Amino acid sequence: MPGPAQNNGPHQCLSLRRRSSSHQDAPRAHQNPAISITENVLHFKAQGHGAKGDNVYEFHLEFLDLVKPEPVYKLTQRQVNITVQKKVSQWWERLTKQEKRPLFLAPDFDRWLDESDAEMELRAKEEERLNKLRLESQGSPEKSFYDTFHTMADMMYFCQMLSVVETINAAIGVTKSPVMPCLIQLLGRNFILFIIFGTMEEMQNKAVVFFVFYTWSTVEIFRYPFYMLSCIDMDWKVLTWLRYTVWIPLYPLGCLAEAVSVIQSIPVFNETGRFSFTLPYPVKIKVRFSFFLQIYLIILFLGLYVNFRHLYKQRRRRYGQKKKKIH
Repeated sequence: MPGPAQNNGPHQCLSLRRRSSSHQDAPRAHQNPAISITENVLHFKAQGHGAKGDNVYEFHLEFLDLVKPEPVYKLTQRQVNITVQKKVSQWWERLTKQEKRPLFLAPDFDRWLDESDAEMELRAKEEERLNKLRLESQGSPEKSFYDTFHTMADMMYFCQMLSVVETINAAIGVTKSPVMPCLIQLLGRNFILFIIFGTMEEMQNKAVVFFVFYTWSTVEIFRYPFYMLSCIDMDWKVLTWLRYTVWIPLYPLGCLAEAVSVIQSIPVFNETGRFSFTLPYPVKIKVRFSFFLQIYLIILFLGLYVNFRHLYKQRRRRYGQKKKKIH
């Protein structure tokens, strides 16, 4: 009797099917199947009536990687279809933990996908999803508010990668800016953009993305034109005042938006287990990535203090009260 059908693709679900190889020997019905998952092992036991009378059908299957302990099954006349969800969507080398395939286990080639097929399917689904989002955003301003990442991500990636040059110029003395504030801003923004937003699809449709991108961009709208005019020894007083003033409300607001994005990402990282790891023997303690996110929240506000203090000193030097000379 063939056993569960196998699908080791990257999709979230595994489809398992328990049936007989011939119609004459097939059980006509399974009575109250007992199906459960404990410690990553699927347990199946059911009684069915076939050509040889009543029989008990039973197997145990330990999966290669972690699965969710809530299997879903559907009874038909000839088989039981069991669906098990992977905890993380990724390719598996095989279905079971043991390297040698069990004798009752056979691939279901009707549903089999290799990596190239799966990649094309995922690409098509992603393209369809993005097209749908674009159509929805064009028809609804409210929905476009939540589609900020998919609209602006490529440009933000490009700009943030170019911002490395600013830190390098400060380090080699091309500009007089101190290295530490530039480095703090570079690392902080890239962490939010590439790790929090870039790796977690669940974060990309949240409203906080709009506020983060908005505060970042508004600060730079005045800062970089000021630098460009400074290169040609031109001082436009309105632009200069905005460069030394607009950061006062925008830096705290930007820091708050970044903190909200980190806080919202913590349960997502906990659920997916991404970037979490287990310490080697004999410790064997699982370290969740959310632990580092909580530490990052503290560092985030410390970085705000460093940058705020630096910018305040710059503004005071520019607009501070000049001491009167005593004759």
